[in-house]
Amino acid sequence: MTRYLLAIDQGTTSSRAMIFDDTGECRATSQQEFPQHFPESGWVEHDPEDIWTSVLDTCRNALKEASLSASDIAGIGITNQRETTVIWNRATGEPIYKAIVWQDRRSAKFCEQLKADGHEPKIQDKTGLLVDPYFSATKIRWILDQVPGAQARAENGELAFGTIDTFLLWRLTGGKSHYTDATNASRTLLFNIHDQAWDPELLKLFNIPAELLPDVLDSSDAFGDIDAEWLGTSVPVYGMAGDQQAALFGQTCFREGMAKSTYGTGCFLMLNTGDKPLRSNYRLLTTVAYRINGKPTYAQEGSIFIAGAAIQWLRDGLKLIRMAQETESLAAQTPANHGVYLVPAFTGLGAPHWDPKARGAIFGLTRDTGIKEIVTAGLQSVCYQTKDLQKAMEKDGLRPTALRVDGGMVENSWLLQFLANILGATVDRPKLIETTALGAAYLAGLKAGIFESLDALEELWQCEHSFQPEMTKAQRDGLYEGWVEAVDRLQTH
Repeated sequence: MTRYLLAIDQGTTSSRAMIFDDTGECRATSQQEFPQHFPESGWVEHDPEDIWTSVLDTCRNALKEASLSASDIAGIGITNQRETTVIWNRATGEPIYKAIVWQDRRSAKFCEQLKADGHEPKIQDKTGLLVDPYFSATKIRWILDQVPGAQARAENGELAFGTIDTFLLWRLTGGKSHYTDATNASRTLLFNIHDQAWDPELLKLFNIPAELLPDVLDSSDAFGDIDAEWLGTSVPVYGMAGDQQAALFGQTCFREGMAKSTYGTGCFLMLNTGDKPLRSNYRLLTTVAYRINGKPTYAQEGSIFIAGAAIQWLRDGLKLIRMAQETESLAAQTPANHGVYLVPAFTGLGAPHWDPKARGAIFGLTRDTGIKEIVTAGLQSVCYQTKDLQKAMEKDGLRPTALRVDGGMVENSWLLQFLANILGATVDRPKLIETTALGAAYLAGLKAGIFESLDALEELWQCEHSFQPEMTKAQRDGLYEGWVEAVDRLQTH
């Protein structure tokens, strides 16, 4: 008898629910966008209620589409936009402020002060992370400072913090489960990745009460049962991981040196470094890739804040295109060396620059520049930013020479061919590109006993197309030099 898994994939711009069978095949999917809020320059917020209702709606719709009931589901896996921060009232479940999104830069001054005070080396040693507004701790601090009485209520144990996985789990279980997993915990600036525990010294530094925090479990674990009122039957939650770690897991990058890159709102290149947390000297992040049976596997990660969001901006902001799909044919009509560089630093620059003050710019415009060149430059910016990460990883001693890619953007074959060209590396697109949800399902399936081992999961991975480099080193280097020059000019202004 076929067994099924439900994956909740709660992303930055939409929520998705997918149902997988015991061979890893997708049987149904439902997706729903929700509003973004930009109250001030560099601020990004979500209404947690929008997230909650979109998740419930998509779960119900996916079950309906698959002609299944919740009683057919062996387990649920949750994967989520990471670092996004919610604090809520334990008694009512009501958030005390909107969710502050990972892209949000409001705590940049606080981060500058922490660095000026010499705290970054210690924080990096303990967490593998750099001091940046991207991570959860400074967002927590902002909410506790700005919401009247919040600090005292947190100290009294009246409030709960969670990244989106934890918030959803709390709601789904009716407040019975206040848990996160090691991957999400490792993105807060509060979790010691060596001890695999919340760090008392860091909690003191940020003045964050331990009472606020969830307990940390493995990525494949018993997180609690959801209330029957939501889907009709109680179902266990068996898997949890931040979206990029879930994508690495869904791509079955279980061996040291394997890498994946996800192209969604942002772009995230993650390299499995095995049981060793490899410290970067080039401003990449060291993070927990997954933790199973109490044993962490580590990864090195480069985070790019704007990838698909650049195309969204070309569509919705500049209205140069009506649909993202149009970009592929426009780029195919444009020579690679058209001379225009779009640096999409709309919310600062991520790895390896980590410049929260940088803002986007377009260089190289002439009277001949048209929509084609600007759109192509938008696609190329994603590839150039990936090249930045590859270069940094190479300097740290591990160069990804083959890349498994996923996320909505990888349907664009022109983009992947240019990516292979500019990296000088093989780019493999899997049969199923929604590997984030698949990773959550795999984690849940391991705990549910549907999948025996990581080896069994590895056998399920299938390549749909392999892109090989078709550009000379001289061409590649020339194009990339133009990009480096554009980024330099952006940072000097």
